[in-house]
Amino acid sequence: MTIKQPFYPQYGSNQVLTAAAASASAVINPDCKQVRVVNTGANKGYFRTYNSANGVQSATTADFPVPAGLAATVSKNADHNAIAYISAAGTTLEAMTGEGF
Repeated sequence: MTIKQPFYPQYGSNQVLTAAAASASAVINPDCKQVRVVNTGANKGYFRTYNSANGVQSATTADFPVPAGLAATVSKNADHNAIAYISAAGTTLEAMTGEGF
C-alpha cells in the first residue's frame, strides 16, 4: 500500500520570519513548487509569493491569511523566489519550500 504525503519538505530551507505591521520579505527557492507557512505566533499573519526580478512586493491583509497556531501549504508560480509577509499585531511565521501532490 502506498501512502501519499501531500508535502515533501526541502530540508534546510525553513526560515523563521518575524512579521510586523510593515511588510517584509525573504528569499525562497524558486525550484520548489510549494511553500508551507506555519504561524507559531499569537496573531494572524498574511503572505504572498512573488518574483523579485519584477521588484519588491508588499504583503497586505488582502493576501493569504495564516491564523495563529495553524499552517498553510500553497502552490506557487515556478519563477517565484521571494515571500512577502505582514502581521498588524505582530507574529512569528516559519516558511519552508518543498513539493507535493
